[in-house]
Amino acid sequence: MNHNEERVSGENVTDYLQRPTFTSVDEERQYNKQRLAGAFRLFSRFGFTEGVAGHATYRDPEFKDHMWVNPYGIAFGKIKASDLVLVNPDGEVVQGKYSLHKSALMIHSAIHEARPDVIASVHLHPLYGKTWASTGRLIDPLTQDACAFYNDHSVLDEFSGVVYEEDEGVKVANALADNKAIFLKNHGPLTVGQSVDSAAFWFITLERSCQVQLLAEAAGIVNPIPAKYAASTAKQVGREADGWENFQPLWEKIVGDEPDFLD
Repeated sequence: MNHNEERVSGENVTDYLQRPTFTSVDEERQYNKQRLAGAFRLFSRFGFTEGVAGHATYRDPEFKDHMWVNPYGIAFGKIKASDLVLVNPDGEVVQGKYSLHKSALMIHSAIHEARPDVIASVHLHPLYGKTWASTGRLIDPLTQDACAFYNDHSVLDEFSGVVYEEDEGVKVANALADNKAIFLKNHGPLTVGQSVDSAAFWFITLERSCQVQLLAEAAGIVNPIPAKYAASTAKQVGREADGWENFQPLWEKIVGDEPDFLD
């Protein structure tokens, strides 16, 4: 079934969710920098903060071996599009006035190099995600939403400290493989997408799915969806288009409430 065929429409009905088109690289770059800054504002609202830890990146549309990333030490709830920094493969900030965390470079540069399809990646330290990561297990398809990650996430089953070395970043990228998400054991979750929008939404819904699983296990009512139906549901809720679309209501809300991040 075509993705658009899933919508029930009618005469004189406008499709509100339309992917953008761009007339220039500069326009595309600014659009996605704003998307990334908006995602950080949402992460702040959801409480996905832990001091200076956590980063999300966007692959530059022109210099594809460069990535935009949040500056070190600026609160997620204060980040603006103009605060983001552009870093080259050597770890040098080539645009922007701030520094970045070394682990952001090691983790995300390895992922962007290994996965040309990845436009954006998110790694933060939220409460439920890092709690679940400590188990070293995959999440179960307990809900329709969790099925987005069925057979599409992995685990890096070791912890050797903060990721400051290039080979540690390569381990993350290798363990991620072709999946949309990974749990770094005793560390936290990471998601990727073919858009900033999808990478951000996958992270948000993965954190909620971790919360659901922890609550279900505490209550002793873990009843996973059968594999047959989990697999078919994954094809309905786990596509790139699904991640992109689900981010749009969140985007509209944060733009309405905090438009200053667009600067």
